[in-house]
Amino acid sequence: MCEDMDLCLFGGGSGLPLIGDKFPEVEVKTTKGTFKLPDHYAGKWFVLFSHPADFTPVCTTEFVGFQKRYDQFKELNTELIGLSIDQVFSHLKWIEWIKDNMGVEIEFPVIADDRGELAEMLGMISPFKGNNTVRAVFVVDDKGVIRAMIYYPQEVGRNLDEIVRLVKALQKSDKDGVATPADWPNNELPEKGAVIIPPASTVEEMEERKKACEKGEIKCLDWWLCYKVE
Repeated sequence: MCEDMDLCLFGGGSGLPLIGDKFPEVEVKTTKGTFKLPDHYAGKWFVLFSHPADFTPVCTTEFVGFQKRYDQFKELNTELIGLSIDQVFSHLKWIEWIKDNMGVEIEFPVIADDRGELAEMLGMISPFKGNNTVRAVFVVDDKGVIRAMIYYPQEVGRNLDEIVRLVKALQKSDKDGVATPADWPNNELPEKGAVIIPPASTVEEMEERKKACEKGEIKCLDWWLCYKVE
């Protein structure tokens, strides 16, 4: 039986967040003030990412990289929010250092999870990696639902363009009811820029898929692997 009611919210009581879970309702203290998640971003997507600690080399490169892509995320109706187990004054001083020494102003908020409660709840702390957070990424949609999670070890910096691509792919899937192949939109298979039509789930759908392919309405390698290029 799950003893912690906050953790029971996740994964049907498994204690860890799963894709499809609602993001927990929590109040967070940030460099932009105190607000509640996910309500603060109602109607918007957001990417919550953790970093091991302020004033660390790899984390600094990531923050600069996220900021340089901030406009790309905004174009996708998506906000950024960082997190580490540091106090607000540490975040503020680090952000000031980045601006003064690298010429980049960090515009998105950074959560000061100094007690580690949210980090624990989201599975960001590994007992094999000390007391700091690993490099976790949570993509949350405009309805407050966790749509994707990525965990990197502390020693490996993230591919920030992949996170942009991930948000684009999820929104494409929602909008058009399609799936995106490996490396979309620069995929090699089945064609560059192609999106996958979900497989047929009944005999009737299978026959309809075959007919649509014969008419040239869609392209198919077989009835279970059909796609279109836009």
